[in-house]
Amino acid sequence: MSFDWTDPKLIALATAVFVIVAVAVWLYMRKRKGTTAALRQKFGPEYDRAVLAHGSKAEGKLEDREKRVKKLNIRDLDSMERERYSKRWQGIQSRFVDSPKGAVAEADDLVSSVMKTRGYPVSEFDERAADISVDHPRVVENCRSAHEVALRVGKDQATTEE
Repeated sequence: MSFDWTDPKLIALATAVFVIVAVAVWLYMRKRKGTTAALRQKFGPEYDRAVLAHGSKAEGKLEDREKRVKKLNIRDLDSMERERYSKRWQGIQSRFVDSPKGAVAEADDLVSSVMKTRGYPVSEFDERAADISVDHPRVVENCRSAHEVALRVGKDQATTEE
């Protein structure tokens, strides 16, 4: 079977197929760009961290986080819980001068306890941080830093200033 490329019907068909494919590619790229922008806006610095860690799979990983966290039963603390945790935090702060190492360990435990009470799974820290990043992408940076300090304190490798 040979094609007569000068046949107006064939030219019209080829043009229509080309236009349909071009529009489909354009729509796909536009959607991906919108997804990228939305994820970058939502996750802020955590988006860049995910790209460094996962490369081209980063957006899928972030979307998976969102889906996983939506399934969790995350709740706010009630007023009594807030008061209890606030008093514990104040006590930890007051002990910091006399016992910085102990206070840092207590603070790290307190954060874990608050997260568990709110409904976050208390598994390994990295997963907990990933879960937190869905709703609190800027706060999670501080959590990561504080946790790193707590780990270094446990190994006597952190300074009081840290």
